[in-house]
Amino acid sequence: MVDVRNDPYDDRVVVKKSGGGRTIAIILIVALAVVGVLFATGFWKADVSGGDMPEVSVKGGDMPKVDVDSKAVVVGTKKETIEVPTVGVKDNGEE
Repeated sequence: MVDVRNDPYDDRVVVKKSGGGRTIAIILIVALAVVGVLFATGFWKADVSGGDMPEVSVKGGDMPKVDVDSKAVVVGTKKETIEVPTVGVKDNGEE
């Protein structure tokens, strides 16, 4: 009797295929580790206490009055002189 598992002339190659789920899980674990390090070192903060709600007051039938501090927008006009090149057409004698 011949033992097939120990046959020196057997050229079979067994390839194990792993699913895509393992790769996705590894990527997610690495991403969570990076986010954890960023939070732990203080490089990335989740500070959400800085904003304030605007004050709004309303009387029946009126539009609400809102107190908001915003940037000033400056709008205006001014005269400009722009040099425009002269465009000429040469007649080459053909019609």
